[in-house]
Amino acid sequence: MNPIHTLLTVIALAAITGFTVQAAELESTTAVAAKTNGETWWNGNCARIDADIEKMDGKIDVVFVGDSITARWRDSENWKKHWDSYRAVNMGIGGDQTQHVLWRLQNGDLEGYKAKLFVVMIGTNNMWARDADPAHAAAGVKAVIALIQSKQPQAKILLLSILPTGEKPNPGREKRMVVNELISKFEDGSVEYMDIAPKYLEADGSISKEVMHDFLHLAPKGYDIWAEAISDKVKEAVAGK
Repeated sequence: MNPIHTLLTVIALAAITGFTVQAAELESTTAVAAKTNGETWWNGNCARIDADIEKMDGKIDVVFVGDSITARWRDSENWKKHWDSYRAVNMGIGGDQTQHVLWRLQNGDLEGYKAKLFVVMIGTNNMWARDADPAHAAAGVKAVIALIQSKQPQAKILLLSILPTGEKPNPGREKRMVVNELISKFEDGSVEYMDIAPKYLEADGSISKEVMHDFLHLAPKGYDIWAEAISDKVKEAVAGK
């Protein structure tokens, strides 16, 4: 994709979303290819997603869009347990930020099928820098939603909160909570927001290794929590309700 086309896309997305994109926000709302864990590794994951789409022969019910938290679900027995009865595709890649998801969605991941539901959880990797601004991450999430709506207007979007990180309450968690507050306002006719973050916290605010083995990525019980939280929404969307 040439730079002029990318810039025009950013401007168009800004118009769609109602955001005035400031210079500092361009990083999260401009589609760029990632080099997470190496360019070859990332491109291989993009090819894996392309192959998964092709296998579905244009018949996809549910698409999960995200980063490593989504990606690590794909090859597990837990994924089969919850989603094997659906025509589901996992579009997660480790380390992805909103701009990397935008690139993938602009470059083929929304083509050749008409999904009924997109489950979107993205933005936590935009928040690792000490000076990360929740508004910029939220702008990137909004751009992802706008792009899905423009390419897949028939689909519903289930927008999920980003999850808490770290064993105990910390500033990074607080910033992610602000992101969630911002993206919760993105609900409209086709977009429903669901805050599942509190489901991962103990009464004292800590996170158990039972649900997040490294206090970031999900253990099998953590994926069960996710699936149970959204299962009714998935059924409704696939049934056309």
